[in-house]
Amino acid sequence: MTETPEHRLKRLHMRSWRRGMKEMDLILGHFADDRLAGLSAAELDLYERLLGENDQDLYLWVTGRIGQGVPEGRGGPVLLEPILDRIAAHAADRFRADR
Repeated sequence: MTETPEHRLKRLHMRSWRRGMKEMDLILGHFADDRLAGLSAAELDLYERLLGENDQDLYLWVTGRIGQGVPEGRGGPVLLEPILDRIAAHAADRFRADR
């Protein structure tokens, strides 16, 4: 059975908010709220792949991109870099807006 685009978005949205690590719930959940519906099918595939990574690694990969670039050894898989960059930029924008 083929998943509808609407069902896929709902499933990815829920997975973004229920990660297991509160920091990643907040980073990915807000990204999903604001940006998920605007991603292309290929970007959604990449995002879904990212959701399969563990939270401790994701947290280092995303936060390492905020402010000072990517620290040595914390960049994450090369394949995920485009979506990691978008998530980090979104998180940085939210942080600046909250200040």
